[in-house]
Amino acid sequence: MAKATQAGLGPKFLQDARARLKKHHLPQIIKSLESLTDQQIWWRPNPASNSVGNLVLHLSGNVRQWIISGIGGVADVRKRDEEFSEQGPLPRQGLVALLRSTVNAACRVLAKTPADSLNTLMSRQGYVMSRQAGITRVIEHFAYHTGQIVYVTKMKTARDLHFTRLPKEKPSRISKPAPRKRRR
Repeated sequence: MAKATQAGLGPKFLQDARARLKKHHLPQIIKSLESLTDQQIWWRPNPASNSVGNLVLHLSGNVRQWIISGIGGVADVRKRDEEFSEQGPLPRQGLVALLRSTVNAACRVLAKTPADSLNTLMSRQGYVMSRQAGITRVIEHFAYHTGQIVYVTKMKTARDLHFTRLPKEKPSRISKPAPRKRRR
């Protein structure tokens, strides 16, 4: 019984990975890009930081290198340094199209990946790990930069993007000073 349950984890893992990329993170990035002007997409808070545009190029490169190339077998043509040196303004529509096509291609690779190959070793960027660990790494990386993109978008637009339900503001018992007793 335990073996049957364990055998079902691989397909579920691959399905969840596709959903995290395509149905969770990608829509948040697209909505963020659509909320920003081209100037805001390429804004950097300082020379040591990346713009939203750089992060989109970086995510596309990372997904292509690890999933499309590393698992799918397509030639690795990534030029990682260029993802960070680009200063734009590449148009928003081009960034959306690039990321969308990259995520769709990665999801096709993941859909065709046999669950029993998840323990197969792969090597990327000097790291050797199982395919499952590589996929997990990509999803974590994608989530990390999605959060940065959403944060910059909220900072630059001063708007809630409605990705989560924020609790309604309630007066805090802690913040109200206790009534003072009058001395007589």
